Amino acid sequence: MSLALYTAAALAEIAGCFAVWAWWKQGASAWWLLPGLASLVAFAWLLALTPADAAGRSYAAYGGIYILASLLWLWLVEGQLPRPTDSLGAALALAGAGVILWGARG
Repeated sequence: MSLALYTAAALAEIAGCFAVWAWWKQGASAWWLLPGLASLVAFAWLLALTPADAAGRSYAAYGGIYILASLLWLWLVEGQLPRPTDSLGAALALAGAGVILWGARG
């Protein structure tokens, strides 16, 4: 359940941020901001549903999923293949997220 929530949150955040990026940097219509805002609201709601015992821990674990999702967006939406160092960084971030999310609790 956590992985699904983090993945959905990452897609919502990236979509919302991309809508702002498209408007600001690529000259897209300001109408892009409306679905962008809805996506960012969905992102915050989804992240709040995660079962972590503290917000900071949830956000920290989410970071690894966000990095992977961002690189997938780079590849699938923007058509740019991630570099080997991008993939290595994502693997390290995911390992860290796993330690935070499923590590031993005191």
